[in-house]
Amino acid sequence: MHPTTRLSALLNNLSLRAAGTLRSTVIPDSLAGAAHKAAPAFSITRERGFLPREDPVKQLPAAFSAVDSLLDRMTIKQPDGSAGLLATGQFGDTVISKLRNADLEKEISKIIKTGDQLTISALFRDYCFLTSAYLLEPVDISFRKTGSYCQGRSILPRELAKPMVALARKLGQFPYMEYASSYALQNWARKDPRKGIVFDNLRLIRAFEDPEGSEKGFILVHVDMVAHSGALVSAAEDALATASEDSRPAFNDALWKLYRAYKKVRFSMETMWGRSKPADYLKFRSFIFGTAPKEGNPMFPEGVIYEGVGDEKPTYYRGESGANDSMIPLGDNLLEITAKLPDNELTKVLRDFRQYRPSNQREYIASVEARARLAKIKDFAFADPKSLALYVLNVDQIREFRDRHWRFTKEYIIRRSSYGIATGGSPILKYLPQNLSTVVAILDEACNALPSAASLLSRGLDPIIAESVEACRHRSAVQKRILEREMEVWQIIEEQRTGAIGLGEAKRLQRGSVGSDRGG
Repeated sequence: MHPTTRLSALLNNLSLRAAGTLRSTVIPDSLAGAAHKAAPAFSITRERGFLPREDPVKQLPAAFSAVDSLLDRMTIKQPDGSAGLLATGQFGDTVISKLRNADLEKEISKIIKTGDQLTISALFRDYCFLTSAYLLEPVDISFRKTGSYCQGRSILPRELAKPMVALARKLGQFPYMEYASSYALQNWARKDPRKGIVFDNLRLIRAFEDPEGSEKGFILVHVDMVAHSGALVSAAEDALATASEDSRPAFNDALWKLYRAYKKVRFSMETMWGRSKPADYLKFRSFIFGTAPKEGNPMFPEGVIYEGVGDEKPTYYRGESGANDSMIPLGDNLLEITAKLPDNELTKVLRDFRQYRPSNQREYIASVEARARLAKIKDFAFADPKSLALYVLNVDQIREFRDRHWRFTKEYIIRRSSYGIATGGSPILKYLPQNLSTVVAILDEACNALPSAASLLSRGLDPIIAESVEACRHRSAVQKRILEREMEVWQIIEEQRTGAIGLGEAKRLQRGSVGSDRGG
């Protein structure tokens, strides 16, 4: 079989289109050379889940030594304690002077022609860092000096623009920094390659502010979380297959495995508080903002022109955001939560976020939604008390995740800045609460459909599961009350802000301010 034919067959297994099931778990050793290199970096497997199929490339080819040097020198806090280019405001000028005569467009073309997806992905990551640093350097300088943001640069020089667009087209992505393809999931290396993908064995490849500080914790906790996504993918595939086959015991086993995997993700997520200090987040947040939305983004009111690209019309791209991760959308789609989202502008934002992922993940998440609808996963779960109990546990894990994300947002951002737009371009006071409200409504519906605890026990449900389900009932009711009261407060704040789209300011922290408590 011709290598490209074998590769095509492999990728059909890995991309998981709507009618497919996951059969391949790793790329076979027999796929060597060009075929192996051409497999997408984010091929989805039961082992790696949403992590790239191989650890990210750390070092660029020698021809890109100027890029490596810029990325090393730009970090605000240098390894020796000195101030980097972004700290002194010299990054933009240095980029122009170092890259203008480097003629790297030809080198980029050579790499693209090799089809080496891993090296192309590494270049895309690094050019994303250069692009965001260049466009947002003035924004960060202003925030550090005054506590308020300012407008970013509106023109991306061709030395960055042309390579960015060429690399993005090859990868099927937007030419701007994304969560998976650049800032987080392509931005780590193992300290000891023989050990696992766990926080204590990881280091950053690139950073804006401090590769050994809270930015490291912020990024690598996300990697640690996604290291559990293989188990999520595996359980989701099993649930889809067994529901379609009307195999109740196997379906329940799949839901139990899904629940255990989500718990591991949640435990990892909880370590964020200690590994990335809330007070430090705004030190690097400036660099992960986007240029979207087109209307109402005071940082980029006229968008950004990519010099030398096409007709040079202004462009608008969403910034890096944990909302672009695929683990929770996987659960949303599998458990048919997405289908209950209201038809409004905030749901359109959620759908738009899902475009800011590697193409394999976009296709896979869409396929899960389609296959869950065809298999009627929710109805199948509701048809049996044990299945419904396990369904409740999983929806509660989605609620826990979204609730924790909302608490992070209040503590790391809202409490410390009045700027009303999130890094991904969503309205910060509305987007996450809507998603959380939808999950709570589904959980409430499922809990109300459940028999009593005594009835569940009499039908042979494990006492530990029965106890966990009762706790879910209680959390659902409490979350609903808290969120309703909280939204009344945010509505008042939002009304006060209406008509005053500004660049925000740092807040003086006070005990008892809204959003200052993490909660349980």
